[in-house]
Amino acid sequence: MTFEASLAESVRTLQALSSIRPAIDEAARLILDTLRHDKKLLICGNGGSAAEAAHFSTELVGRYQKNRASLPAIALSSDGSLVTCIGNDYGYDQVFARQIAGLARPGDLVVALTSSGNSANIVAALHEARNLELNSIAFLGRGGGKAKGLATVDLIMPSDSGAACQEAHLFLIHHFCELIDKAYA
Repeated sequence: MTFEASLAESVRTLQALSSIRPAIDEAARLILDTLRHDKKLLICGNGGSAAEAAHFSTELVGRYQKNRASLPAIALSSDGSLVTCIGNDYGYDQVFARQIAGLARPGDLVVALTSSGNSANIVAALHEARNLELNSIAFLGRGGGKAKGLATVDLIMPSDSGAACQEAHLFLIHHFCELIDKAYA
């Protein structure tokens, strides 16, 4: 793909986010309600989505743009020893679900990121959130895949490009961080 075509797809995807604005607003409400009740976000993703999960977590525990209180968030892909232990003992499909089972408390929020929507461990994580009666947000792409409909709120990026979906995921993470900064500044 050429530079111009990649840029055009990214711009198209970002501009089309307004078509899922009700879901974006509902996700923002869930995030802010969770944090206001002193509960935590459990954030998971694979590969580039794992990097986005870690990015979101660091913006909450550390800070985004404004100095404010540290907020509770855990990127479930960040502990390599734990991920490989669970993967070895229970299978890679369980690396996030097992952590949710052990770390989640009532009122916590599961945030899952997958540009395909078909990652088996993300699907299992969303099922575990549902089993524990936790709210969840799924950042999805390419129509939502197998994860579509499993979360409390689906944020399905309006694109079939994995790269454009990940870029839109990061844009939304920053949007949510701006709202959090405003609420906690």
